[in-house]
Amino acid sequence: MDLRIIREHLAEAERIVAPSEKHIARQIDIIDDLTRDGHPVELALELLLTYRMIYGTHVSHRDFIREELEQ
Repeated sequence: MDLRIIREHLAEAERIVAPSEKHIARQIDIIDDLTRDGHPVELALELLLTYRMIYGTHVSHRDFIREELEQ
């Protein structure tokens, strides 16, 4: 694959990873607030798990692209 295209893919992957980290942090805050106020947190915890799985996928993809650039 063309080096320029790989770099574009890496830039896009990097743009996706950063907001994912923010979503996870925000969801943890929401869970903390719900817990403190005595509300159920099951759905919020499921969403957090989903965010973490998606984040893991994004990071893996980004790391794969980085490895492609190193070769």
